[in-house]
Amino acid sequence: MLKNEDKKMEEIISFCKEKGFVYRSSEIYDGISGCYDYGPNGVELLKNIKDFWWRENVYKKNNFYGIDSAIFKNPKVWEASGHTEGFSDPMAECKNCNTRIRVDKELEKIGEEADEKMPESEINSLFEKNKEKIKCPKCGEKNFSKAKAFNLLVKSNLGDFTEKSSSPVYLPGEASQGIYLNYKNIVQSFSPKIPFGISQIGKAFRNEISPRNFLFRTREFEQADTQFFIAPNENVENFKKTKEERFSWYKKLGLSEKNLKFKDHQNLVFYAAEATDIEYNFPDFGFEEIEGIHDRTDYDLSVHQKNSGKDLNYNNDGEKFLPWIIETSMGLGRVFLAVICEFYREEILEDGEKRRVLSLPVFLAPTKIAVLPLMKKDGLKEEAFKIFQKLSENFVCSFDETGSIGKRYRRADEVGTPYCLTYDYDSKENQDVTVRDRDSMKQERIKISELENYLTEKLK
Repeated sequence: MLKNEDKKMEEIISFCKEKGFVYRSSEIYDGISGCYDYGPNGVELLKNIKDFWWRENVYKKNNFYGIDSAIFKNPKVWEASGHTEGFSDPMAECKNCNTRIRVDKELEKIGEEADEKMPESEINSLFEKNKEKIKCPKCGEKNFSKAKAFNLLVKSNLGDFTEKSSSPVYLPGEASQGIYLNYKNIVQSFSPKIPFGISQIGKAFRNEISPRNFLFRTREFEQADTQFFIAPNENVENFKKTKEERFSWYKKLGLSEKNLKFKDHQNLVFYAAEATDIEYNFPDFGFEEIEGIHDRTDYDLSVHQKNSGKDLNYNNDGEKFLPWIIETSMGLGRVFLAVICEFYREEILEDGEKRRVLSLPVFLAPTKIAVLPLMKKDGLKEEAFKIFQKLSENFVCSFDETGSIGKRYRRADEVGTPYCLTYDYDSKENQDVTVRDRDSMKQERIKISELENYLTEKLK
């Protein structure tokens, strides 16, 4: 089996397109940088990742509430949250070819501790100190302008806000603000006992100058966020517990522990008591963030209370206070890519043939069962299709009749289908089918009347 360090991202990208997982957006018009479409297999895999996250962060927690907030929000939201002033990346421009680089990331590549939250003067000091070590990725020159903050919010044209108001409307730079805005609604509707959480999967948009690394850094993406509302000063133990829970979730997802690690933030923003990232070891570009975990104290509710003029205090049996917040924020595209990287493998079989396999856990597999008639003639296709129709009532199935049975097995392996059912001439006689396991490639005969129970047990 290939280790991640032996896999190539170029091969992963090609595989994703070939097998209908991810396409370049607007490809027939030469695409648009930093935007991607999920194909038939990709949208199913992404849905399965979301469903697993939702089960663990809403259904299995009796004090968590799920929401879905609107993409458009009053412009005052982004002013209050600090995004219109402080949501930016430090960018520098090559004086030779005008290519822009993200300075904090270039400094990290050469071993300097830097991130986008550092003051501009501090990051420029580091940049100047290391200017001979950083080359333009396009022309190779080392002559850059000073780093300047580049705001990432995407402006939008929305009715009266842009025609009659001086305040532009923005697409959300992060999904979590919808949770803060609905905190008071949840308290009033459900009277939750503190501590409690609110979970959301939502879209975010960023005006990235240099999208890169396939799905890792894009201009449009989805985030799965939780905000855990706790009593003041109960943050230390809750932050530690949240870290453990989130790391455990990735292991349940099937990612190997050797490809995961925590990275604590060295440069905290002024309102954060603690922050850490969970990183995954991607092919070619190594360990990078897939989720952030933040101890945000009472900052978010404080600024929205101040700017909205609404009382956001929580009444705990007569004691009023603004809850503190432990946040988790996961990039779904990044986790999707991590899953593909983790489970994609190439094998050399005993006969020397190479096969590609996406060895996904069954709960993540886009299609659970492939139904295959051995031949199209002699009624085999029609009888196999009856089985497909019956099983499709309870399982996600595919029906494939094209090419040799061996090639159809390989196609199913490549997209992660755990089981193939082959209806052949013996099936007509004995009312059974061949069931083939994706990973072991072992086959057994199962009575058609017993298929549903058999597969239910296998696909638990």
